[in-house]
Amino acid sequence: MIDEGEFLQRAHLDRTTLEVWIRESWICPDCTTPERAFTEMDLARANLIHDLKHNMGVNDEGLDLILHLIDQMHGLRRALAEALARLPERGKG
Repeated sequence: MIDEGEFLQRAHLDRTTLEVWIRESWICPDCTTPERAFTEMDLARANLIHDLKHNMGVNDEGLDLILHLIDQMHGLRRALAEALARLPERGKG
């Protein structure tokens, strides 16, 4: 896990921007501990958000849509992998 200070440094973010991203649910830190903690996946997502906003000019509404679609895609991928894992193996016997 990455603490908030390290996350801000590695993501090249200021605290105000991070608070906005958390409020918009673009980044969802682990809040089960007294201090917010972030994962490498949160860091990758922060880098994606930065690229979309600053390098590609995506506005906040477009960013909401893109992140939602990415989340759906990952959820479907996970569900497919779980379903495939439950299938019996073929060709053995």
